[in-house]
Amino acid sequence: MLPVLFQIGPITIYTYGLMAATGFIVASMLLSRRAKIEGEDPQLALDLAFYLIVAALIGSRLFYVIIEYRQYLHDPLGMFKIWKGGLVFYGGFIAAALTGFWFVKKHNLNPWKFADLAAPSIALGHALGRVGCLGAGCCYGKATDSPIGIVFTDPKSLAPLHIPLYPTQIFSSLNELFIFIVLITVRPRKKFHGQLFLLWMMLYAVGRFIIEIYRGDPRGQIGALSTSQAVAIPVFLIAGGLMIRLLRKASASNA
Repeated sequence: MLPVLFQIGPITIYTYGLMAATGFIVASMLLSRRAKIEGEDPQLALDLAFYLIVAALIGSRLFYVIIEYRQYLHDPLGMFKIWKGGLVFYGGFIAAALTGFWFVKKHNLNPWKFADLAAPSIALGHALGRVGCLGAGCCYGKATDSPIGIVFTDPKSLAPLHIPLYPTQIFSSLNELFIFIVLITVRPRKKFHGQLFLLWMMLYAVGRFIIEIYRGDPRGQIGALSTSQAVAIPVFLIAGGLMIRLLRKASASNA
């Protein structure tokens, strides 16, 4: 749609980078604010957000480079041009989850409580970041004759030009916005620490699996499934199993 937002001399502002940065900032502020409300150190929450952001960037880019390594064989420096798109969410999620676990253990924090604090922030930040995907034209959909198809015309776009495509970037953004609304609605009535985070994992896995059906960009295959679909299945099952286990534990404690 609009890969380059504006350019002033040698300074180029890419829509993808701007929206990703906006998503990170909003998520960090939301996490800090919620931490204060729930009696946790807001500065510590900001520190956690910083580590999560760095880990997510490295993990999501590394996962993408591994999947699409062929395009970097003749352009190794292209691996570092993240402002042009090319981040795999699940790669960032795994790296951020490991980093977050290390951080909360180091500071003797409740990992499940902080996971719940972060979950709505992640959803909202990701919803904003996906708008950047629309601007850059990455994560584009398959060709379609349906009235919801969108057409990319900017030659700098990463999507095929002048062909109606499913607006999968919008699907992804709305999916995360929906999850954010669900999480903040459930939050006042949650029964145990970890419930919001696990609910986010399950809802995201389902939404991502469905959206992948309409994706048209190259992103790796594992049999008949895309890489993200193959990852979404165990993510859903593991999160669901942990949800049941923690719910039973909470019920037994309140009995």
